[in-house]
Amino acid sequence: MVAQLISVADRPVDAALLASRGHVIRHFTPQWFAATMGTGILSVALAQFPGHPLLFQAGQALWLLNIALFAGCALLYGARWVLYPDEAARIFQHSVVSMFFGCVPMGLATIINGFLIYGIAQIGEMAVAIATQLWWIDVALSLACGLAIPFMMFTRQSHSIDRMTAVWLLPIVASEVAAVSGGLLLPHLAGAEPQLAVLFTSLLLWACSVPLAMSVLVVLFMRMVLHKLPPISMASSSWLALGPIGTGALGLFVLYQNAPAVLTANGLGDVASAVAGASLLGGILLWGYGAWWLAMAVMITLRYAREGIPFNIGWWGYTFPLGVYAVATLRLAQIIPLAAVFALGAVLVALLAAIWVFVAARTVRGVCDRSLFVSPCLAAD
Repeated sequence: MVAQLISVADRPVDAALLASRGHVIRHFTPQWFAATMGTGILSVALAQFPGHPLLFQAGQALWLLNIALFAGCALLYGARWVLYPDEAARIFQHSVVSMFFGCVPMGLATIINGFLIYGIAQIGEMAVAIATQLWWIDVALSLACGLAIPFMMFTRQSHSIDRMTAVWLLPIVASEVAAVSGGLLLPHLAGAEPQLAVLFTSLLLWACSVPLAMSVLVVLFMRMVLHKLPPISMASSSWLALGPIGTGALGLFVLYQNAPAVLTANGLGDVASAVAGASLLGGILLWGYGAWWLAMAVMITLRYAREGIPFNIGWWGYTFPLGVYAVATLRLAQIIPLAAVFALGAVLVALLAAIWVFVAARTVRGVCDRSLFVSPCLAAD
């Protein structure tokens, strides 16, 4: 496992790192927040079937579990900065692990969505107040990741096209995930002006993420044509390309449903229908584009599977991109009532649940024997 993770950095491992292998706090990295993303998106996906109360209850249980999981990850990673500040700071130099900072706001966004889906029935309007406050925090974290990590890529880190993978997308995509949460928050806010502020911010977040992510996908396509597939230890990264496409489409579908009423309430009714139409068309186009990447991710994974894919914490990368595309598919089925679209969404959610169970079980085993606690950024310089 050490070799699998450190090989990403192509740097030797010193004796001190090997001696500390399995030390939970010292080797805790933002990669673990990918587990909160995968758990959170499954909880959201299970709530998309209103006629099945058992699925809703299962989703609610996962949401509560995810809150505890996120809190635990935050405490452990905070403890690393307190106890090992110099070692923790080395993450900013690492060209792979630093990308996972984007998992923190994305994991938080799934909890915010859960407050709107499950929390209102439990604690009433307090759930909306909590979701609103957390959302603004999520906005700040997402924009910080989307600016700071690329800036470090430009100035402090060493990158090359042949070593590029889809993990470059992680700090960028956080903003559009927050945009989706903002769109879901709109109908729960009281007052036209607060709604307009959230709508405008969500549009800004979408604009700061989706176009940039699409440009990264262009480079990623060229990289795989010229240099073929990434190392097998990065096999799950083949699914990450689906993330910004599915999230971008979902954001537009949510805006199609919720933005017109906000615009009309703020005296912008003349443009409401145009915004709705553009959002729906753009969302459908992105969703169709995602179908290509979904098929490609499946084919790439089958190719890797012939060699045997080693398990590592990166396997959580199979969950969130698939989950957000599944939720976007089900949201599209609400707008355009085609049975085939709904059936596809249901199949994708079933696949997501199966993957989550497998990855979660392997993760629990890796936590128990501490084999997953290896920080690549502690490799010797």
